[in-house]
Amino acid sequence: MSTHFSGEGNIGSAPEYREFPNGNDEPSRLLRLNVYFDNPVARKDGTYEDRGGFWAPVELWHRDAGQWQALYQKGMRVLVEGRTVRDEWEDSESNERVTFKVEARRVGILPYRLQAVSLSPKQQEIETEPRPKDAKGAKAPKDTKAKG
Repeated sequence: MSTHFSGEGNIGSAPEYREFPNGNDEPSRLLRLNVYFDNPVARKDGTYEDRGGFWAPVELWHRDAGQWQALYQKGMRVLVEGRTVRDEWEDSESNERVTFKVEARRVGILPYRLQAVSLSPKQQEIETEPRPKDAKGAKAPKDTKAKG
């Protein structure tokens, strides 16, 4: 059983990356985050109180998970979208346990506490070098008229 989930929270520990063999195909890649989803409620004095926040493991399966491990950091504010899934497991004393985890479709980084953002060039830009433009041979774009 699962249900849609969307929540905002803070990453509580360093991300964990794992690869799983997949025969002759590319391995399956998992990025696991431990996120605290808070529920800030405003008080009369203007401060906030957390009511009903909870910790949840977040699993993000993606071919780029290895690269993203360095991007996500402890303390970072994120928006997680995915589904909640019941997860059954045994503790170190062989007791059966049940918890809920989030299988994320996307994990967005929210701009709180960020100092800078830099983008890598598109793969296409890396493969082809830019060609210098010849100002004399350049043609003006054709004038297009809107049909209305």
